[in-house]
Amino acid sequence: MRDPNPITRAAMASDEPVFRQVGVGPWQEEHPEQPLPTDPRYDPELLEQGDRRNVLDRYRYWKVDAIRDDLDRRGRHDFEVAVENWTHDFNIGSMVRTANAFAARRVHIVGPHKWNRKGSLMTELYQHVVHDPDIATMTATLREEAAGQGESTPRMIAIDNVPGAVPMETYRFPRRCLLMFGAEGPGLSEKALELADDVVYISQFGSVRSINAGAAAAVAMHSWICQHAEVAGP
Repeated sequence: MRDPNPITRAAMASDEPVFRQVGVGPWQEEHPEQPLPTDPRYDPELLEQGDRRNVLDRYRYWKVDAIRDDLDRRGRHDFEVAVENWTHDFNIGSMVRTANAFAARRVHIVGPHKWNRKGSLMTELYQHVVHDPDIATMTATLREEAAGQGESTPRMIAIDNVPGAVPMETYRFPRRCLLMFGAEGPGLSEKALELADDVVYISQFGSVRSINAGAAAAVAMHSWICQHAEVAGP
């Protein structure tokens, strides 16, 4: 057997890593002098076993429905996200997780109903996720919804590095919009690019043609946040 690399050997001999513990333990261990809460938002099983989920501290021990309802009450942002699912891309889960982190109004999964949830880490439970069979149907539905609610149709923005696209760094995102993302490799479909009102690309300075699709989605959503969200102080 080959000897391990010196760096690996030194790493294994170190006292690292020491990770912080995420979440909280059972309620009675965390709050030994307090009775169990009776608020209906709390999940009895989580109170008993602890809550190690990837949620904000204010949602510790809360039921999934209670968290989703509270996000709605606080107000989600005015952008939506559409992800084409023609290749069962592993990045879709990451995009849904990012959409939840930035409080997108909705996420549209376009194409086959089954999608790769691995990277979402269950965040789809707190997010409004809808399914559309294709881009044309999604677009028609958005127009009908907007007309029925007396709103303008969200501007459809394709994120892809194709000829004619404009740089994201100088683009002004509309407050009400739909960000469209394609699959790793081929990018967005021709129909998505055809129906888009604007096509935006992320400027890059290395040798690769494109960055990871999940990373591109995070950059685009955060660009919207930088322009429109009210950010609290530290």
